Amino acid sequence: MSPQFPFSRRSALKSLSSGFGYLAFAGLAAKAAAKESGLSSRPGHFPARAKRVIFLCMKGGPSHVDTFDYKPELEKRDGERWRGGAARLLGPRAEFSQHGESGLWVSSLFPKLAKAHADDLCVINSMHTDLPNHPQAFAQLHTGSFQFIRPSLGAWSLYGLGTVNENLPGFITLNPPADFGGANNYGSAFLPAVYQGAKIGGGQLPAIFYALTGKTEEPGPPMKNIDAATPKASQRAQLDLIAGLNRHKLKLDQYNPEVEGAIESFELAFRMQDEIPEVLDLASEPESVRKLYGVGQGGGNERFAKQCLLARRLVENGVRFVEVTAPTNWDHHNLLQQGLNESAAMVDQPIAALLTDLKRRGMLKDTLVIWAGEFGRTPYAQGMGDGRDHNNKGYSIWMAGGGTRGGYAHGSTDDFGYAAVDQAVHIHDLHATILHLLGLDHERLTYNYAGRDFRLTDVYGNVVKEVVG
Repeated sequence: MSPQFPFSRRSALKSLSSGFGYLAFAGLAAKAAAKESGLSSRPGHFPARAKRVIFLCMKGGPSHVDTFDYKPELEKRDGERWRGGAARLLGPRAEFSQHGESGLWVSSLFPKLAKAHADDLCVINSMHTDLPNHPQAFAQLHTGSFQFIRPSLGAWSLYGLGTVNENLPGFITLNPPADFGGANNYGSAFLPAVYQGAKIGGGQLPAIFYALTGKTEEPGPPMKNIDAATPKASQRAQLDLIAGLNRHKLKLDQYNPEVEGAIESFELAFRMQDEIPEVLDLASEPESVRKLYGVGQGGGNERFAKQCLLARRLVENGVRFVEVTAPTNWDHHNLLQQGLNESAAMVDQPIAALLTDLKRRGMLKDTLVIWAGEFGRTPYAQGMGDGRDHNNKGYSIWMAGGGTRGGYAHGSTDDFGYAAVDQAVHIHDLHATILHLLGLDHERLTYNYAGRDFRLTDVYGNVVKEVVG
């Protein structure tokens, strides 16, 4: 007997053809909805604890067992063979002690941060990620995926919440690295281009050059004032002409994210002229504030000090998400002691000052500050015995403010700091938690692309409720 179906071949073909039309319509509707929302500020899925994010990116993989994950057993067994092999255990290269009322363990590499803000830090000592290679781990830290080009954490945040200042980009990255994925780490991928991060590096514009380098004289021949060279009315007329041509192109193509991005970027650049020079002018800060960060004092932390102060000024003026990549490399395969001292000295004072400054202004309570690298380091020595290799199985990051639980250490690695063994937190879990603090449900924050609803956490991730204050 031939199988019996509840519908004929003709009705099946008819239903399928209608379905294809529906899929096309759904795709166009999703794109139109995204375009309509744009950068305008909008509420999240539920009340947010954090209104903005400052992500302090520590490229290279800081050693957790030398910074925030104290391992007495590793210290005790320094020099012993690791699991019977040739490698030898390498004890902490810095002295650990407890700080604040919480008694949080922090190494002597961060004296200013520990003294002033131990009770503000929410340390996660049980982080783990998928691969121990820099490019893949760095991409996963920023986008949730080490395999494919996906929207960055900052782009998803902006897509979900918009911005509160239409005259500034909603997502800014300060001096991001050109390697380890480059622009993909702050890109929007298949999200509309308006949500990608705006890169600010040294010397791009005179005001930015002054802000990040502290130079008092402009390099090279003097540049004409843009307003004097091209009056605003003329600029507006030029932009309107270009926008008209772009919209005509967009009408012909129906959907072209590159053209849409060009229209948005030209308009934003026009509006930024009035506000960005003032925001980037660090000279307008009181001397006491600049001194707090270490600006003007010289030394290795001068550049990072300016970036942290600029990050505070940006979020204060309505930028939703700011990433600051520390101008140092934590990839200490050798000369560990020297490298740790130099890297930590570069960031300790500026980070402590940033938290102090935010707290004084009443902003830390709703500003989420994140300190993280792409992975940690091994508990055993590498090479000549004065370095550590990559370790993705267990490492530490910390958060402060933005509704996190201060003075708290979450989870743990084993006795040697090799692998997360208690309350392990994957990158997907961290991303879900960050979005949760921003008032966004990571399972509901989706974007339809190529017939599928994508999200930052893919099909994984759980909010780490214990770190929420």
